Amino acid sequence: MTFKNKCAFVAGAGGGMGLAIARALIEKGCRVGMADLKPEPEGIGGGADGHIYFEGDLSDQAFVERAVNATADRFGGLDFLVNTAGVLWLDRDKSVTDMDMDVWDRVMAINLKSFALTARYAVPHMKANGGGAMVHFSSIDATGGDAPAQDAYGASKAAVIRLTKSLAIQFAGDGIRSNVILPGPTMSPMQERWHDDDDAQARVAGFVPLGRLATVDDMADACLFLLSDQARYITGVELPVDGGITARV
Repeated sequence: MTFKNKCAFVAGAGGGMGLAIARALIEKGCRVGMADLKPEPEGIGGGADGHIYFEGDLSDQAFVERAVNATADRFGGLDFLVNTAGVLWLDRDKSVTDMDMDVWDRVMAINLKSFALTARYAVPHMKANGGGAMVHFSSIDATGGDAPAQDAYGASKAAVIRLTKSLAIQFAGDGIRSNVILPGPTMSPMQERWHDDDDAQARVAGFVPLGRLATVDDMADACLFLLSDQARYITGVELPVDGGITARV
């Protein structure tokens, strides 16, 4: 897979999966616009010619418009969009019968609206470029209910799948592909509750047919494949990257 002289916009690139994807793209010659509410991480690589970083709220339309357009202007167009921004607030995200609905609204803004906004401003640049590819990150949690519930998270991630498929159909004629990755249990900042708990990691890994938790690099590898020309005839699909969990049900 080569991404030399291509340009990507990666939302949620301040850490975890987004940062791993941005770094992997940069290593393969892609120029990357990175955006997150977090400050710019150290050691991204690529230098000033390889990436540009925007610190701000991805659910804010003006910020997203500015960041996407500035990326395309800086690097001469836009080929790829990757959406990884998301929150999992286990302490606040509960059943809809109990939760503060302001939490619901904020989770939906971060986990779903941000994806809609980045697509809104990326698609015109991809059309002008003659095509492109998008990868959006959902979760295997989107495929069923759970207890205890995180209803805002699950509903937002299910909506990401639907949005992905809609974008795939809307813009297939423009040569723009749209796919969604459903990660399984992954050692990332979102799952910090596992980081210092070896027993919890072992319990979760024991539920995974492949016998381990995923890494952010596992997600980056799958994402780069879906962005690449090797996936040129793949659009509108949901790809579980979950070690076999969803094959069990």
